[in-house]
Amino acid sequence: MKEFIGTGVALVTPFDSKNNIDFDALERLVNHQIENGVDYLVVQGTTGEPATLTADERAQVREAIIKINNGRLSLVLGIGGNNTQGIIDEIKATDLSSFDGVLSVAPYYNKPTQEGFYQHFKAIAEVCPKPIILYNVPGRTAKNMEPETVFRLASDFDNIIGIKEAGNDVHQYLELIKNKPEDFLIISGDDDLVIGIVLAGGSGVISVLGQAYPKEFSTMIKLGLEGDAKEAYKIHYKLMDIIGLIFEENNPAGVKALMNTMGICEPNVRLPLVEATSELQEKINTFIENY
Repeated sequence: MKEFIGTGVALVTPFDSKNNIDFDALERLVNHQIENGVDYLVVQGTTGEPATLTADERAQVREAIIKINNGRLSLVLGIGGNNTQGIIDEIKATDLSSFDGVLSVAPYYNKPTQEGFYQHFKAIAEVCPKPIILYNVPGRTAKNMEPETVFRLASDFDNIIGIKEAGNDVHQYLELIKNKPEDFLIISGDDDLVIGIVLAGGSGVISVLGQAYPKEFSTMIKLGLEGDAKEAYKIHYKLMDIIGLIFEENNPAGVKALMNTMGICEPNVRLPLVEATSELQEKINTFIENY
């Protein structure tokens, strides 16, 4: 699945001052990615705040991004959650014709066993007409999906083609890379670790920061995939402080604060998230001034 090798970005959903979707900002955001070398776009991943969008709003965002993108980049749609039947129903009800894959997060809150993870994704794989990228993010879901479970799913279902791993656990990344099936993609969901993971044999990234600095981030990932560690780390070191800052309070408030200063979108998020504090915004502004 070559379209998912390189730099994907997990797009935010911009909101205006009244907390309605800001479609003008969404257009600026999508074009900013396309014009600066990103390889694919992830629509309504966790960073897009889909949990606080209505079904109608999610549909509006999907349609807007499809229209703005106009076939220029591959699109991945986030469809996941902790109600397996609900996800199956959503997959069946959603027009996926414009999407090249589905990103599906490990069930959160329920804390299933490894067999529960397997049966959940088995049920999804049996109905999903598109390639599936699993998404393991134990910091959000409260439970880690073990590599053995991932390999079992990869072995049993041809349409499960990769995993976005975001456990910030280098040993687990290396175990996934070492033992994965030949064409299975190990995609980093940790912006701070990604170059080491790519150099070790990972397939690239689905990034949060990449949407603010798409040119730099996609160049860095290309260099990593080519094995040019020295030049890739030069870019990483320039971005290292801002990676820490955007996750200091919560995601996506941090990256929205950054893109607000850049003139891409407003800093607004929906409750229960709150926008970045003035202290964090000041640190971000200082980084931009010195960058």
